[in-house]
Amino acid sequence: MKKLLNAQQLRFGLVGIGNTLVDLVGYTVLFALGTPLVIANLISTTTGMALSFTLNRSFTFRAAGGGAVRQVVLFVLVTGIGLWGIQPLVILLTRGVFAGLPETLAIAAPKFAGICVALVWNYALYSRLVFRPAAEPAKEPVHD
Repeated sequence: MKKLLNAQQLRFGLVGIGNTLVDLVGYTVLFALGTPLVIANLISTTTGMALSFTLNRSFTFRAAGGGAVRQVVLFVLVTGIGLWGIQPLVILLTRGVFAGLPETLAIAAPKFAGICVALVWNYALYSRLVFRPAAEPAKEPVHD
């Protein structure tokens, strides 16, 4: 029987839960303390992204060696496309599907769909591009 998730995917999910909680709790606390909404969101999402990068790099993909600047640039690019490109597109494309639901669900369901699609996007690109294992150097053939 094939496993539903491999260890790396499970670690990715745990990191995702952690950085989402940091974002949500940070935003809620900052906003409750009177921080303007945009500033509270900017601080909380940036903190969540920093945690996500750090934990995905060291824990999920175990790619802590070399290329940190390249990884940061690619991570911000991939994550930004997921957050600010893919999610809104999926929300727009699925709003009609959920239109008959109660208002709160009609708002939340397309967002959840966007999160799910962006999650797949993020994992695929983090594992294949951002945190890909370093290529092993080619070995010279031994000649006797």
